[in-house]
Amino acid sequence: MEISDTIALVTGAGSGLGEATARRLAGLGAKVAVMDLSEAAAARVADQIGGIAVAADVADSAAVEAAFATVAAQLGTPRIVVNCAGIGTAARILPRDGALPIDAFERTLRVNLLGSYVVLSHAAKAMSAADPLDADGARGVIVNTASVAYQDGQIGQAAYAASKGGIASLTLPAARELARWGIRVMTIAPGLFETAMSAGLPPDVRKTLEAGLPFPSRMGRPGEYAMLVQQIIENPLLNGEVIRLDSAVRLAPK
Repeated sequence: MEISDTIALVTGAGSGLGEATARRLAGLGAKVAVMDLSEAAAARVADQIGGIAVAADVADSAAVEAAFATVAAQLGTPRIVVNCAGIGTAARILPRDGALPIDAFERTLRVNLLGSYVVLSHAAKAMSAADPLDADGARGVIVNTASVAYQDGQIGQAAYAASKGGIASLTLPAARELARWGIRVMTIAPGLFETAMSAGLPPDVRKTLEAGLPFPSRMGRPGEYAMLVQQIIENPLLNGEVIRLDSAVRLAPK
């Protein structure tokens, strides 16, 4: 699919992987809607890349529907939708204090898994009603974000790993169902990346983490995630698959 002059919507685009993706797509000529829970963060990025800002909680179907309506009215139907919104949580199933983190588990699944599904659903509805873009009948591409934790979940990552595992498992059945409308669905599973979640790591912890990365032995850069998004969009045969982007790392139990 051509990126230039195509309408794209990126969630979680006020920072991190989403921001890098929004910037890359805009740099390639796309008209980008920057969606984020923070209206200020979305506006900051949108102003800098010449896009539009929409604020929404991805797990709120009504808010996401309203956001898609705003994008349709101002830009048109998004043909590229990238799900980067998400939260990271760390909590043991059986903490020492005996307080079971059920609420934290529920919130993590709500934001990461339900949020991705809600955005995917509204994206599919909008794309399916649009005209095909090429001779293959392509109408759009949806890229979700999992994590290597869906396969290598560490101690304390039960909620996070479960939420990302759900996103990974969703990929193939979604791609198969939406194929009749020419909509592709892909998922990227990043490893250790330079994001807000890793920015506060102590130098010694960071050094230990990077030492476990086979090659390159450094954290990924958000722009490298965005590069893979571009490649997925442009390659029509990439569909229904989860791609690990991780320097060949396999996370240890803790």
